[in-house]
Amino acid sequence: MLMKTAAQPLSEQLAARFAQRIRDRLLAAGARLPSVRLCAQQQGVSPSTVVGAYDRLVAQGLVEARKNRGFYVRDMPVALVESARAAINSVALDKSTPVTSGMPSLRHRAPLNATALIRGMFDGISDKPQPGLGVLPPAWLQTTFLATAVRRSCSVEALNSFSLQYGEPSGDIGLRRALSAKLASHSVHAAPEQIITTVGATHALDVVSRTLLRAGDYVMVEEPGWAIEFARLDALGMRILPVPRRADGPDLEVMARYCEVHQPKLFVSVSVFHNPTGFCLQPGSAYRVLQLANQHNFYIVEDDTYSHFAPEHATRLCALDGLQRTIYVGGFAKILAPNWRVGYLAASPALAERLLDTKLLSTLTTPALLEKALAWCIEQGQLRRHAERIRTQLNAARARSVKLALGAGCSFASDPVGLFGWVETGVDTERLSQRMLDEGYLLAPGALFHAERQPSSLMRINFATTQEAQFWTTFVRLRDEQLGGR
Repeated sequence: MLMKTAAQPLSEQLAARFAQRIRDRLLAAGARLPSVRLCAQQQGVSPSTVVGAYDRLVAQGLVEARKNRGFYVRDMPVALVESARAAINSVALDKSTPVTSGMPSLRHRAPLNATALIRGMFDGISDKPQPGLGVLPPAWLQTTFLATAVRRSCSVEALNSFSLQYGEPSGDIGLRRALSAKLASHSVHAAPEQIITTVGATHALDVVSRTLLRAGDYVMVEEPGWAIEFARLDALGMRILPVPRRADGPDLEVMARYCEVHQPKLFVSVSVFHNPTGFCLQPGSAYRVLQLANQHNFYIVEDDTYSHFAPEHATRLCALDGLQRTIYVGGFAKILAPNWRVGYLAASPALAERLLDTKLLSTLTTPALLEKALAWCIEQGQLRRHAERIRTQLNAARARSVKLALGAGCSFASDPVGLFGWVETGVDTERLSQRMLDEGYLLAPGALFHAERQPSSLMRINFATTQEAQFWTTFVRLRDEQLGGR
């Protein structure tokens, strides 16, 4: 809220709010700021206050004014350089030539707004439940057995046995044995020697990419899909081929055309409870995907991040293929302890050796303490029982959230299952997300889930954090305000 009694002028407060959102990627490069009149109405201030705020943003190099079109967010790398130029030149006003005049002109692609949700998790938008976040609330994850598991690994003898030297390159052998048994319950058969632990599932995906790909290679990724994966591959210099995700699996006709024209090297897939749609791969589609992989010589990395929420006999490519052309990736951030950062991958014996080399180049080994604690949680059945409790709790939350969403005039673009809902709102959710931020809510607008940014009326909600009426009341008010302002 802007504070009219604060010592800082309202225009400075408003400029600071927009500047922070730009730096946090909550306002992406190219995004248009609200018109002066609309912003004044939304914030309850005078148009002159908004003009003063926008002028400050222009002076800071964060925003550019386009004649007769409005104010637009600048590309962040360029904006930061311009801001630095202004700061340096401000202390060199007595010189005829600015000290930064020889600095090279930067031309960067506008960055994807992929890290906005991650930054939002750490920035503490407000103490309200956040609909756009991708993890369960901390209260849901609190257990007594996590502390017990760590204490068991922290005796003097235990610490001295594994803390005073580098750990096993592939990861703690006890955890890899436990993971081997866990994977077998999903019909994915991998010996401990085929499993490599990583610093979370995202690190596992990165290890796979750096092992199998080179800059300029084509990679097929499901769309809508995980924004971080699009941005991560783009940062590595890959050429992204978006494959529409349908209820039964990826669009096979699109995949076949990509294979004929571009010869992709990799396909990244979330088979079970796909993010954000919640779709689960069906057997017929799975077999065809594997046929394409064998015919056109590409690998498949199967991200099974949501396995703990999944039906018992869900279809997995890795189970059907036996880890020949498939690589399994998993983790525990969604179900157990996000900050433990324990992930893993499983692959064929020959490919596992190559993947291990890449891991060694990036992290050497991974810390054994939490890996040993996690192994105990799995072996003692604590993780299994905890996951059962979470699924029961999530089912109840989902029912409440769906009822509230439908009551708010929304619909679901896919059946509401798993952790996330893919919700049709009827308005541009990227615009709506800025107004919801003013109310302390971080949304996940549909534009985030596309390889090329485009307006979307969809948003992803977390069922665990959208079961309170207050959020939906605020959503309806601001959505209707946006509809009325068209």
